Amino acid sequence: MTKERVLAIEIFQPYAQYRNPFTFYYAQTFPLPPKTAVIGMLQNATDRYYDQEFWNLKVSIHGGFESVFWNYQQLIKGTPKIGNWDRKITIIGSNDNKPLYGLLKSQRTPVYQQELFNGHLYIFLKGDDGLLREIRDALSEPKKVLYLGRSEDIVYIKSVNFVESSKVLGFTRSLSLEFPTYIKHKGLPLVLQKYPVYSIPTYSVFRNGDRTVSNKAEIMRNKTERETKFETVIYTGYDFNLRVNAKEQIRFHEYIICDKRFRILEDYGWL
Repeated sequence: MTKERVLAIEIFQPYAQYRNPFTFYYAQTFPLPPKTAVIGMLQNATDRYYDQEFWNLKVSIHGGFESVFWNYQQLIKGTPKIGNWDRKITIIGSNDNKPLYGLLKSQRTPVYQQELFNGHLYIFLKGDDGLLREIRDALSEPKKVLYLGRSEDIVYIKSVNFVESSKVLGFTRSLSLEFPTYIKHKGLPLVLQKYPVYSIPTYSVFRNGDRTVSNKAEIMRNKTERETKFETVIYTGYDFNLRVNAKEQIRFHEYIICDKRFRILEDYGWL
């Protein structure tokens, strides 16, 4: 059996927008990056785009942002279309099926976009030792500008190290959590049901029929489809007290990073 290790990544992100796809009249952001955004960053850092091995990683996301603000934007709505003979790219409007540039004005839709400011994130990865070593090396000396979420949401890697849990404990009634995190909702015997809950994407691949896309050149308009899976999670806040009524102890691991304490539930804290 392949040994699983834990890699801890400390990140500073000046601003971010992790789009919640279930919001339409405004662009809401998830409070922390979903697993799909984290995997996308790692695939980009290692130049292993669309690599299925990364989805075997277990991810635990902690930390938070200093503030939230609203940005009023006008977004261009359209679809790229490549000409049959000249191979030129034209942006076709989504409403009238006419080109957006040239003699015609572009279609723009004003949208309120929720954004996050000054993020301090701690991401734990658990999985195959060889893959984690490759990720560590790629993040320790990045060969490109890295981002988490949108392409403009750049990140600064402050540290990346293998860690061992200082304690393996259990609880049946309550657990104190210092930093915000995602916890799986399904099966968790909660006492209170008034916790913030999100449905976040945890898996996303492109397919051409039954075949998984392995590089960008294989993506084709009107044929390629995205397959996404979601997980219902509780979002905890700072100095959060998780209250449950468990018949048996719920195990958790405690990690110490730069005098900061992170507790990860064994069955519910990994995505």
